[in-house]
Amino acid sequence: MAVFRGAHSTPAGRFAIVVGHFNALICESLLAGCRETLASHGVPGDRVDVAWAPGSFEIPLVARKFAHSGHYAAVICLGCVIRGETPHFDHVAGQAASGIMQTSLATGVPVIFGILTTDTVEQALNRAGLKGGNKGSDAALAAIEMVNLLGSIA
Repeated sequence: MAVFRGAHSTPAGRFAIVVGHFNALICESLLAGCRETLASHGVPGDRVDVAWAPGSFEIPLVARKFAHSGHYAAVICLGCVIRGETPHFDHVAGQAASGIMQTSLATGVPVIFGILTTDTVEQALNRAGLKGGNKGSDAALAAIEMVNLLGSIA
């Protein structure tokens, strides 16, 4: 019986990061955490490309373009959707998640969901590095692990 696990060792290939610039302060912090983690795991900055989308709803289309290009080992999606007084939150968060998942399944490229979905700005700031870690860093680790896992299966 074979058991496959992804490692956090230096992965091969290029990485794309798609960031929504809506809630820019939070998203810039997520991006910084993501880039720091990639670098600390042996992925130099010249193997990382970043694209800024208007918001989280637009991220899946940009991610799909990167994934279909054949140039990237993984695509990391970073954004922030904060619940407001209308159902807009549910539509944006749900469609972003669905689009990211569909892109990964359609292309076979790991497309990582690093979009915060929070009730308050304070919760978003806390998850973007103010307290207890940075979800951008977590998304980078997931991308590294998935690239190494898929590489070990192939």
